[in-house]
Amino acid sequence: MQSAQVHLFAFLRAVAAGTIVGGPVGDRIGRKAVIWGSILGVLPFSLLLPQVNLFWTGALTVIIGLILASAFSAILVYAQELLPGKVGMISGLFFGFAFGMAGIAAAVLGKLADRAGIDFVYQVCAFLPAIGLLTALLPDLKTTTRS
Repeated sequence: MQSAQVHLFAFLRAVAAGTIVGGPVGDRIGRKAVIWGSILGVLPFSLLLPQVNLFWTGALTVIIGLILASAFSAILVYAQELLPGKVGMISGLFFGFAFGMAGIAAAVLGKLADRAGIDFVYQVCAFLPAIGLLTALLPDLKTTTRS
């Protein structure tokens, strides 16, 4: 139990750091680039995760948390740019949808673990970041500069 708490703390700390770092990086290189970097950057580590021991699991989850969370602010601002003037609505929808889907996914993965085993769920979850390849369908935003 104590080891799990330490690993969870390390992961959540990396997520917080990634969220903070992702904003300025998105401003510098572009939000879509940060989203792509987050997806492509985390995929090799997540695929490797089920194959390693506990020490490397801890190290990889920190790396995964840092990279994955770096896109958080970029995704939110990108969505706000898609609907200018609707910042509150987009923020509310984003957080509501994200937490709602996480709750549903936790229940579905729990049910799957009961039926197929935790090892199977661990293997399936390694491939979930690949869903992010749908980022290719995002429109390019034309940003205007003000003088």
